[in-house]
Amino acid sequence: MLKWDRSMEVKILHQQGMSIRAFSQITGHSRNTVRKYLRSDDPPRYGPRIPRQGKLEPYKGYLEQRVEAALPHRIPSPVLYREIQAQGYSGSDRLLRSHLATLYPAPTEDPVVRFETPPGEQMQVDWCVFRRGASPLSAFVATLGHSRMSYVEFVTDERFEMLKQCHINAFEFFGGVPREVLYDNMKTVVQERNTYGAGIHRYHPGLWDLAKYYGFTPRLCKPYRAKTKGKVERFNHYLRYSFYNPLVGLLKQSDLMLDAETANVEVLKWLRDIANVREHGTTGVQPIVRLAEENLQPLPEYTVPVTAAVVTDIRWPIEFLQRSPQDYD
Repeated sequence: MLKWDRSMEVKILHQQGMSIRAFSQITGHSRNTVRKYLRSDDPPRYGPRIPRQGKLEPYKGYLEQRVEAALPHRIPSPVLYREIQAQGYSGSDRLLRSHLATLYPAPTEDPVVRFETPPGEQMQVDWCVFRRGASPLSAFVATLGHSRMSYVEFVTDERFEMLKQCHINAFEFFGGVPREVLYDNMKTVVQERNTYGAGIHRYHPGLWDLAKYYGFTPRLCKPYRAKTKGKVERFNHYLRYSFYNPLVGLLKQSDLMLDAETANVEVLKWLRDIANVREHGTTGVQPIVRLAEENLQPLPEYTVPVTAAVVTDIRWPIEFLQRSPQDYD
């Protein structure tokens, strides 16, 4: 089919004496096509163009269901990218991100000033709470400050004996013990702040026993300064939005609720295959690679049994406790 301006050119050149054969040879159009447009007084008309199906089109329904099931939470695009890749998607992640941007607005985060931790120096610990009430579910999260290698264990209570066992499991997972462990103001860690003076706290006696056995020093964030343990806080966000919310959304589509046992099976696979082998956004290196640089203290020859602690008051040396928050992020 000739475009409108081309059809006008045919008529003008024909009026100027150019033969149909000559015009056909110059333009490559057949003589019948040239004659057709010479006879017609109307401009050429084009039928509607049949749209091509994009690579993402077959998966849009699935993506909308996943996004809707996870609301009000967001599922990161790498998670959905892996899911539709497993279903045969061959397009780019950029195409997927562009489509997801139409389903919900991109979040904005305040910039955070980060401070690096020497190898083997620190492990940051936190509870990440997912459910309260009749079916509680929390996760013990431990992140090594230098490598960003992380350990996660889902639990149904946050009592000290559970916290203690999670520490033991984390040390086994990392293959060693850091020189200090940083906490916030959790009651199972500190019973009273500044008991014996500024920066000298009364820790849970069971924590003191655990620290002595494994050879680490417990430290506290300043009150209302959770950012001083920003590495584990950022991993909590990553855990919630890249693991928990996608998994809960998937189970919700089958009217199932996530329990601790299932979560722990899945999270170990996620840590092994995704979280600890991804290129970290801050270091630019996989956590599993930097773990070799941590030079952690060796594990004790025998693991400590989980038993009820004897209550004793322990006074920590002040020089171990008064440090700049910059050392803790």
